Amino acid sequence: MKIMVVDDSSTMRRIIKNTLNRLGYKELLEAADGQEAWDVMQANKSDIGVLITDWNMPNMNGLELVKKVRGEAEFEDIPIIMVTTEGGKAEVITALKAGVNNYIVKPFTPQVLKEKLEAVLGLND
Repeated sequence: MKIMVVDDSSTMRRIIKNTLNRLGYKELLEAADGQEAWDVMQANKSDIGVLITDWNMPNMNGLELVKKVRGEAEFEDIPIIMVTTEGGKAEVITALKAGVNNYIVKPFTPQVLKEKLEAVLGLND
């Protein structure tokens, strides 16, 4: 199972990928914006198990990416975690309505990422 990490900040992508590596997830894909992520997802349709995306990015933002992913039958069940600085209640509700499964506000700890990932994968029952 591959995890798709999308953030326009290369530093944030590296932090998330390093955390995932320490948690044992080695198959990671990355993109700098929603459009690049969409292209990578099209090339890896059956392999992507989780999408972790930022909200604020150029070209196609995270919310637009979530809506596009949820509009495609092959991706409708993929767990999506939004990792963003947008921490207001309205933003969280907007993201959840768009189809996000879980939400992390930056800055975050590796433990938070671990818990949210395990929750969307059903590993913490």
